[in-house]
Amino acid sequence: MALFGKNKKYTLVNVKKKNIPEGIWTKCPDCGNPTYTKELNKLLKVCPQCGFHHGMTAVERVELLLDPGTFKEFDKNMQSTDPLEFKGPKTYKQKIGSDQKATGLLDAVITGQGKLKGHDVVLAVTDSSFIMGSMGSVVGEKITRAVEAATKKKVPVIIISGSGGGARMYEGIFSLMQMAKTCAALARHSGAGHLHVSVLTNPTMAGIMASFAGIGDIIMAEPRALIGFTGPRVIEQTIRQKLPEGFQRSEFLLAHGLIDMIVQRRDMKDRLAGIIEYSG
Repeated sequence: MALFGKNKKYTLVNVKKKNIPEGIWTKCPDCGNPTYTKELNKLLKVCPQCGFHHGMTAVERVELLLDPGTFKEFDKNMQSTDPLEFKGPKTYKQKIGSDQKATGLLDAVITGQGKLKGHDVVLAVTDSSFIMGSMGSVVGEKITRAVEAATKKKVPVIIISGSGGGARMYEGIFSLMQMAKTCAALARHSGAGHLHVSVLTNPTMAGIMASFAGIGDIIMAEPRALIGFTGPRVIEQTIRQKLPEGFQRSEFLLAHGLIDMIVQRRDMKDRLAGIIEYSG
């Protein structure tokens, strides 16, 4: 009788949905698969499904490459002013302040000296989370000083670039001047017979790629990094042609001779040490 009797009335109970805290999972921008963030960090932020190399902070890259306890930072307290008194949806000072608070950095680059598998090196690393790793006066000055220190110490300089912003528009011509200044310092470094290794990460674009990032004695890149001057969509709209598959990615640039090698993040330290040893 219970099976065919009168339908019972049921009361709907509101069940509170448990909110999953942000940051527990990280979605891969390439394949779309989520990865437990703690596991992704153990994998050096490389997607276990497709091998996509997620972005790393400048501090994480210093820790990845240099021997523990050997890093001594240069010009730690240098930070940008506002020479043009730039105004927009946010003023330049407001943008700097918000990114300083978000990243813990004073500007978009960390420079210093340390040891890489026992080899003395000078290292500069841009951070794309600070105004897209763009180069203003402070970034240019810190990189120039780092290169000059490497020249004086007669040691290799390694510059790891990750900038989607290129030269920083907030500073106008002051930013563009840094392209020539950094290249001049590297020319003197090379003229003195010392090594410059440029490491390109995703993305390395515009004024960064058109200056110090593109003139290494050895240029290596992480897999599938976007590298170029103008982005592919802008190029397609300008020339009104469909670009080749994989255009401006590391693999395309290696095949066309713009870079020397593609190196997995887990192998980067060993490969850099081998290059330093080989160069003598």
